[in-house]
Amino acid sequence: MRILIVEDDVRLAQALERILQENGYIVDTVNDGASGRDWAVVGPYDVIVCDVMLPVMDGFETVRAIRHAGVNTPILMLTAKSSIADRIAGLDHGADDYMTKPFSPAELMAHLRALTRRQGAMIFESIDVGDLALKLESHDLTCAEKSIHLSKREFSLAKVLFANKGRIVSKEALIDKVWGPDSNADDNNVEAYISFLRKKLRFLESTTTIETVRRVGYRLSPPESAAKGADLPLRQ
Repeated sequence: MRILIVEDDVRLAQALERILQENGYIVDTVNDGASGRDWAVVGPYDVIVCDVMLPVMDGFETVRAIRHAGVNTPILMLTAKSSIADRIAGLDHGADDYMTKPFSPAELMAHLRALTRRQGAMIFESIDVGDLALKLESHDLTCAEKSIHLSKREFSLAKVLFANKGRIVSKEALIDKVWGPDSNADDNNVEAYISFLRKKLRFLESTTTIETVRRVGYRLSPPESAAKGADLPLRQ
């Protein structure tokens, strides 16, 4: 099973990673909310463990962004705050469970087992941008009555762009999220797959476009936002 840890306290993140690995989990760790959202979108993970107090984007906003992107992975929120209001806020933003620091390894594992038992209760079928729908189960891209199947790599790339609708995603971020940080992929790989996706958009006759922002990256833009100014880029 694969777990994503989103925790800015490096010592705690390392401790969580060690506990989970000792229990047979594969673990990825990031240290801010925006990276947590991006890694969650690419996935797949069996559970996401997310702290509340995070830099760049706090835990509540991170969870909400993950759910908005159509990710149905169970999320366990961690916090030093134990008030009822904080617990309610976490659940209302899309978390599935809540655990207050400090906690024992046994308690953590019990929460994770409970979450994986009920995984799949929340189902998202697609992510919609403009006239396009990216089907998360079938990996099909649809526009009106037309549909086309995406390869695994095309789907992973499209999923990152769809999750960041209207935001610029750098080539470096796409390589990291689609090919992996240890891959030998370069800008040419990104450009080739962007070209593949654009050909599919033309086949679908979609009015949604993949914009090139020179020297920065790419942005998926529905027609109503295509004429607006560039947003801040998503970088590593």
